[in-house]
Amino acid sequence: MNFFRNHLLRFLLPLALAAVGVAICAVLVPAETAAVREQLVGFPDSDFQAHQARPLILTVLCFLPALAAFCYALGSTLDRYITRQFAGIFAVCLGALLMIWLLMDMADKIGDFRESKNLIATIVNFYAARSPAILLLLLPYSLLLALLYALGKLSSSREIIAMIQAGRSVIRITLPLIIAGLFFSLIGLGLNYQWAPAAEGNIDNILAQASGKQATEATRVLYRNATSRRLWMIGAFPHDYQKGKALQDVEITTTREDKTLESRLCAKRAFWDRSTRRWTFEEAVTGNYPPKQAPVFETHPAPVTIDTWSETPWQLIKPGLSAENLGVPDLSSWLKAWSQNGQFADPAAYLTHWHYRWALPFACLVTVLLATPLGIHFSRRGPGGGIFLAVVLSALMLLFSSISLALGESGTLRPEHAAWLPNITFSLLGLYLFHRRISGQSIYLILRRLIPGND
Repeated sequence: MNFFRNHLLRFLLPLALAAVGVAICAVLVPAETAAVREQLVGFPDSDFQAHQARPLILTVLCFLPALAAFCYALGSTLDRYITRQFAGIFAVCLGALLMIWLLMDMADKIGDFRESKNLIATIVNFYAARSPAILLLLLPYSLLLALLYALGKLSSSREIIAMIQAGRSVIRITLPLIIAGLFFSLIGLGLNYQWAPAAEGNIDNILAQASGKQATEATRVLYRNATSRRLWMIGAFPHDYQKGKALQDVEITTTREDKTLESRLCAKRAFWDRSTRRWTFEEAVTGNYPPKQAPVFETHPAPVTIDTWSETPWQLIKPGLSAENLGVPDLSSWLKAWSQNGQFADPAAYLTHWHYRWALPFACLVTVLLATPLGIHFSRRGPGGGIFLAVVLSALMLLFSSISLALGESGTLRPEHAAWLPNITFSLLGLYLFHRRISGQSIYLILRRLIPGND
């Protein structure tokens, strides 16, 4: 009876988290399904399968905490003890970093918030919308601090030594922490699929709408249609332009086959009708350039309509979309459009960020591989050297990742290499540190060898 009661209590947490996941799914998944439907209507050339996967991925994200709690319930007594030691410290670290980050960010944006009509509502909506990106940013740092503190505490109290003397290897002792790193990587993978990049891309729109200004999706966009020999220059794409709002300050230049200028149309506003596929230009001025003759300019008081041009607003905006603010579905759609008409922009940044969307979340697992062997110590010198090395390696990984990403965006490195090389490099380094820890070789000697005169 006691056995059944103990096991029932152990599985109460997974069941409670599963119930919470069901409730969250009931709210978020229908809204996400509607957003996908609206996206496919507004952007018919989107990657259909990638967008259709969004509700499914969101559902998995909702149930990941319940799955983690279920794994915790299936673990041994020692596994659950180590997990509890880590989880409590991780929650404190994440909360502390979140408060520090919020205070710094609010101090930077308080001027923008004051321009809004409702200060409190704007702040709440702003940070609620950015929460996926904030969580993705803080996860690796929280993991690093929690691992170093938890393992340092267990090492200082000689609990790690006691576990080893009881017959457990270092790998088996730290297995719950490695699994935790894997779970956090899965959470980051789900967030980075769509919601974290999109959240960062909506920052300016949220602030603009709160202050009563016109929100824009992109400005000063240049699109080249090589087949029709038309060059579009658009001053601004307003928010919800795909629903019929006018493009601002449009200029379209058409050239002949010999690359001489044929015509130019300038307009304050341009509308596109989805049903008739017709362009309407208001306050337009046209210029015709006959060969070897003076150009002829005409101002049109009435709107100018053209129904023979194939360009659509969602095609025109693609060169103006920032790769940093696009999720996997939008990046896939961009690359699909580029493969069909590869003249409008350089794809290096978009290919690099497509691979980076998959690579970035695994920084959590790499952090575990780096911090775990360095957080454990057996000597009387204490954990200072290991902590110092872990912090330095994490900072180097961040620097290496930024440099590698920039090289990929510029086309110097292949996109897949730029995205995955930092993870692979520091994962191998983490495995090497694990090997030294398992084999009983002192990691402290690595620090001494880095100092001249201590070889």
